[in-house]
Amino acid sequence: MQTNTSTNKKTGRSIDHAFASKFAKSVFLTVSAIVILSFIATRMFTHVDLNLYGYMVGTIVFIGGFFYRFIAWGERPPTKIFIKKGLRLLKRKSTPKTAVNHLAIYEFIKNRGLYRWVQHILIGWGCVLACLVTFPLVFGWMYFTMDENGYYTIVLMGMNLMEVKADGIIAWFSYNALNIAAIMVTAGVCMALRRRLKNMQARAEQKFIYDFLPLYLLLFISITGLLLTVQNVFLHGWMQPQMSLIHQFSVIVTLIYLPFGKLAHIPFRPVSVFARNYREHYAEQEEKKCKVCGDHFVSVEQSNDVIQVLGVNAIEFNMEDGFNLAELCLPCRRKYRISRFSGIATHQLKVKEANQNAKG
Repeated sequence: MQTNTSTNKKTGRSIDHAFASKFAKSVFLTVSAIVILSFIATRMFTHVDLNLYGYMVGTIVFIGGFFYRFIAWGERPPTKIFIKKGLRLLKRKSTPKTAVNHLAIYEFIKNRGLYRWVQHILIGWGCVLACLVTFPLVFGWMYFTMDENGYYTIVLMGMNLMEVKADGIIAWFSYNALNIAAIMVTAGVCMALRRRLKNMQARAEQKFIYDFLPLYLLLFISITGLLLTVQNVFLHGWMQPQMSLIHQFSVIVTLIYLPFGKLAHIPFRPVSVFARNYREHYAEQEEKKCKVCGDHFVSVEQSNDVIQVLGVNAIEFNMEDGFNLAELCLPCRRKYRISRFSGIATHQLKVKEANQNAKG
C-alpha cells in the first residue's frame, strides 16, 4: 500500500501532469527557452528591436502550429515506429553522409532531373539563409552596435563576437544576406512555377491551394523584401514604412500557414534521416522475399512492422493463398489485386511493369 502511494506521488510530480497534453508541454517549454535565450542575448532585454515584434508573434504562432502538426503526425503508429527506431540508429557511421545528402545537397532529387535539383537548391538554401539571419535578429540573439571609429561590433548571445569595417566585405554580406536569399528564392520559385505550368503531368495533379499558394507566398515575401532595399538605396526611403508593413504581414501570414500546408515538409525534413537509417540498417540484416516473385523488396523488420501496424489499426490483409498482402512487392501486390477482380492469376505472370525500375 505504501509503495503504491509513493509511486503515485512521484507520478503526480511528473512534469507531464502539469500540462493538458504533449502539445501544450512542447509549446510552453519551447517558448520559455526562447524567452530565456532572448533575456540572456539582449542583456536583460536592453537591446530589443520593437520593429521586429510582429515577426516574433508570427514565429510563436508558427511554433504552436508546428508542434500541433508534428505531434499529431508523430502519434500515428507507423510514424512512432520509424522515429523510435530511427533515433536508436543515429549513431550509424552513415548518418552524417545521409544527413548531408538529404538536408544539404538533396542528392535524392538529382534522380528527378537537374532542373528540379537546382530549383530545390535555390528555394531550400534561400529559405535556410533567410531563417539563419532573421530569427537571431528577431529574438535578439544577434545584433550590431557601431562606434565612432567606423566599425560595427557583432554581438552574439550578449557577447561581442567581432568588429568589422562598416564598408568591408563582411559588413556587405551581413547587410545583403537577406537580399541574396530573396534572389535565390525568387529564382527557384520562378523555376517551379514554370515547370508546373509547362509540365502536363504536373498540371494534371496540382491544386491552387496546395501547390501554387505556397510558391506565391514565398515569391511575395522575396519581392517585397527586395523592394525595401530598392526604396532605401534608390528612392531615399520613399514609401518604405508602408512596404515594411506589407512585407512583415506577408511573413506573418506565411509563418502561420506553413505548418498546415505543403511547406510543412521543410521543418519535417530532418526526420527523413531517421527513415533512411531505418530502411538501410534493417535491410543489411535480412531482406524480405516477395511471396510471389521471390525478389527482395524490403527488410524483414519493415515487413513485420507493417503487418503489426495494420493489426493495431484492426486492418487485416491475410489472403486465402496463405500470405499477407504486405509480404508482396508493389508490382505483385498490384497484380494480385487485379487477380482478385478478374479471377485470373495475373500476379503469377512474369511480366515487369514499364516503370518498375524507374528512378526518382
